[in-house]
Amino acid sequence: MIRGIRGATTVENNEAKEIISRSVDLLQEMVKENDIKPDDVASVFFTVTGDINDTFPAKSLRELEGWTYVPVMCMTEIPVPGSLPLCIRVMVTVNTDKEQKEVKHIYHYEARQLRPDLKR
Repeated sequence: MIRGIRGATTVENNEAKEIISRSVDLLQEMVKENDIKPDDVASVFFTVTGDINDTFPAKSLRELEGWTYVPVMCMTEIPVPGSLPLCIRVMVTVNTDKEQKEVKHIYHYEARQLRPDLKR
């Protein structure tokens, strides 16, 4: 079964080093909590709010060992008034035997407010 695993984080500054660092941290926790293997991943999609443009957060995927051939893409979120600024969202589509309720979606920093129903 293909499942989507969601995650999101925020940065304090539109700076490449912080964008990559926070994205790596988010991905590492998503991988650990969901026991994701690169060969099981169909694709990874990142979105960013319009105030993030110093680098592609998708570069963070290349920091993970074994993820060289996983397809990845970045996009811009739609600019909804009042939405959370400086936010990076990610969707990992993965082949898994997990039930939907077993998937652990990960939210860091200010992005925790996006899904308060998923707080652990």
